[in-house]
Amino acid sequence: MTAKEFLMDMPNKVSKDAIEGVNTLFHFDLEGEGGGEITLGIKDGQPFANEGFTGEPTCVVKSKAENLLKVLTGDLNPMMAVLTGKLKISNQGEMLKYAKLFGLM
Repeated sequence: MTAKEFLMDMPNKVSKDAIEGVNTLFHFDLEGEGGGEITLGIKDGQPFANEGFTGEPTCVVKSKAENLLKVLTGDLNPMMAVLTGKLKISNQGEMLKYAKLFGLM
């Protein structure tokens, strides 16, 4: 599985009850094989994932696709990834909230 495939499948993994009333929009800018530009969000309680960037993001995540996949699968500590520059997050508070909704933390 690639980072892009993992992100595109995220809306299928979220509990609809957990996102009621939530609105957020993320842009993932992933370099390398298995990456690309991905918009992931929740609008009016409906999760979605799209290829390419759409809308005004509340958070932008930049990384090599392989590094993000390691974070998502638990093979790389997220804090270490941020501290070493392998993962750049424009709004860490929003990322923490979002990660909890999708069961990544």
